[in-house]
Amino acid sequence: MSCSSHTIPHTFQSHLPQNSRTAHFIICRYRRRQVYDSVSIHRGLFKVCSFSTFGGASEFESISQRNHDEEEDDEQQIRTRASNDEDDEVDDDDEEDEEEEGSISSFVFPERWDVLGLGQAMVDFSGTVDDEFLKNLGLEKGTRKLVNHEERGRVLQAMDGCSYKAAAGGSLSNTLVALARLGSRSLRDPAINVAMAGSVASDLLGGFYREKLRRANVQFLSAPIKDATTGTVIVLTTPDAQRTMLAYQGTSSTVNFDTSLASAVSKTNILVVEGYLFELPDTIKTITKVCKEARSNGALVAVTASDVTCIERHYDHFWEIVGNYADLIFANVDEARALCNFDANESTVSVTRYLSQFVPLVSVTDGLRGSYIGVKGEAVYIPPSPCVPVDTCGAGDAYASGILYGVLRGVSDLRNIGTIAAKVAATVVAQQGTRLRISDAVKLAESFEFQLDTSVVRSDIGTV
Repeated sequence: MSCSSHTIPHTFQSHLPQNSRTAHFIICRYRRRQVYDSVSIHRGLFKVCSFSTFGGASEFESISQRNHDEEEDDEQQIRTRASNDEDDEVDDDDEEDEEEEGSISSFVFPERWDVLGLGQAMVDFSGTVDDEFLKNLGLEKGTRKLVNHEERGRVLQAMDGCSYKAAAGGSLSNTLVALARLGSRSLRDPAINVAMAGSVASDLLGGFYREKLRRANVQFLSAPIKDATTGTVIVLTTPDAQRTMLAYQGTSSTVNFDTSLASAVSKTNILVVEGYLFELPDTIKTITKVCKEARSNGALVAVTASDVTCIERHYDHFWEIVGNYADLIFANVDEARALCNFDANESTVSVTRYLSQFVPLVSVTDGLRGSYIGVKGEAVYIPPSPCVPVDTCGAGDAYASGILYGVLRGVSDLRNIGTIAAKVAATVVAQQGTRLRISDAVKLAESFEFQLDTSVVRSDIGTV
């Protein structure tokens, strides 16, 4: 196996501002598995840059009274209210939202997007229930399933009188919000410009989703679809902290490759494709077109594995994209095993090594046991950052934001990038909720020390 360093085209370098920091990766050329008959994709050294500045903020919102299972009635019940018994996270975010509103209203779209996420745009309804509640509805605890409109209405009706909240949810949006917050207030670096494209309707829920991301300084670029309904995810948490998720895709679930999306992709440095997108009808066509457009414009393509059952249902489509376009992949160990078609006994280091033979940069997390970053058949062990776990939901999303942050800030050593990601994940795990708080993001960004040398890939350290 011979290694060679490649530089990005001079035309792309000309877009870099003088004070930008760029990430340098030495990727070895190797024989890739031919998953599909497609043209060979050039792998090399890519540079990414940042432009302009803006702040960031977000909040979780409380929701009151839902009595109907009809979609229109569901939406009309969404109301913003300040309650005295909200947790500290909501209070903090409320204050910071007010603080940042001035800069948000004057936001001007940048010349390029540092990161553009393409994913499912769904509103989360999160509530706490007991095991009996799940049993009465015939739901298997800890699973994620797709439901239709009638099933969603039945669950919401059963939740009538329960306390629950709504948020612009989703794994991808968690990652994008964390990244925007990490990159919003540095004194020495440009702000990281983050955007998302997806599918929402022109209904109340769609407006709610777009506004929440806007307040978090993640610009939602896709126009709302008329005469459609926005998707939702009901998240039911039991006292043992297990989460049961019911996803309703709505009627706005088609993501089209239109001129607006093509324009955004052409001005993007890193495209992140959410694995849940593969569940949407005919979306593989859009994903393929978007990835081709991104690669033709010098962007990196990252893919989130998202969910084991999603991978199993759409295995061929996953590999069509991962095998032919992906430069980075984010997965937990179970998702990585599913992608590699390995059984549950396969070690984390083994699946990381294997997957990194087909994707230049691989991130595989394994909870409290730490994580691995894989490159060209090697695996670098990243120990977990110490914390007292409170809520593990969203840990992987936060970890992915740390990887992206390290790349965009020019961190060249893989172990340093992994350490940043582990610290971000630990911060989210140590709190209630899936979103990185603004105050924590600022502290983290200030604490990170960067080494800007060329990446050095080390052999495996430690075992899982």
